[in-house]
Amino acid sequence: MTSKTLQKARDYEVKMEEKIAEESRPAFHLSARVGWMNDPNGFSYYNGEYHMFYQYHPYDAYWGPMHWGHAVSKDLLHWEYRPVAIAPDMEYDKDGCFSGSAVTLPDGRHLLMYTSVERKEEADGVVRDFQTQSVAIGDGMDYEKYENNPVLTAADLPEGCSRYDFRDPKMWQLEDGSYLCVIGNRPADGSGQILLFSSPDALNWKYEKILDANNNRYGKMWECPDFIPLDGKWVLLTSPQDMLPEGLEYHNGDGTICMIGSFDETEWTFTEEKNQAIDYGIDFYAPQTVLAPDGRRIMIGWMQNWDTSGHHPKED
Repeated sequence: MTSKTLQKARDYEVKMEEKIAEESRPAFHLSARVGWMNDPNGFSYYNGEYHMFYQYHPYDAYWGPMHWGHAVSKDLLHWEYRPVAIAPDMEYDKDGCFSGSAVTLPDGRHLLMYTSVERKEEADGVVRDFQTQSVAIGDGMDYEKYENNPVLTAADLPEGCSRYDFRDPKMWQLEDGSYLCVIGNRPADGSGQILLFSSPDALNWKYEKILDANNNRYGKMWECPDFIPLDGKWVLLTSPQDMLPEGLEYHNGDGTICMIGSFDETEWTFTEEKNQAIDYGIDFYAPQTVLAPDGRRIMIGWMQNWDTSGHHPKED
């Protein structure tokens, strides 16, 4: 069932899209249907097409309450817009549907997992954003939020993990049919870390361990993780906030780093061996990868970052 909030966003983007001249859009890169976009989300191959969702505020050219925009492509060059997939229309996500990922379920349905944000006042009188994880299931066009959302909350976190910086789930399916998921988090020292969760069905999740910890090496909060096997190694991707330069590396304060190493798939333990920047330009953030049908590992990132996006309050 389509909520009023979702339908409003869908109607708005159709109306405003008519005012955008085709020649004003990039010829190669996917742009927002209307309004603002940032992180790619739910990058997946489903029913013969690549699906690209993205952080989306259709009502303005500035960041705002996050929706998930949606586009599909058969070749990653020519994109067709689809209606807004999810909108902040539930109490637990009323302040934003933040970044996440997608998998195909055994019954053929498409499952999206995203960070749900609810702003609440605490006992000390301070209003804070509580970040939880929720899912929506659909057919590649329309998605319905799970009745038991959120599927991960602060109650599932070990002591010392932030409930305010707990976001960007990236999940994948194992050979036995179960699922793993990495999620960015901020520990008590203010540094970043990547948490690992497991699930038998992509709905019921439990905490397993800290997959990797920043320990104040590279920036602060580690956002938008991805964890993939590649050429005999495992690669942990993440986008740290406020990195400082290290030699010739990391001169982009909000860039993307990869840790390359080994992963014990029995103990679920990752051992770092080396690290490097993903891109040496100033505009590459929050990438996601997908395993294509032909075996290629394809990456797409936000061609912008928080340093260069102009994300700040508008002046009257």
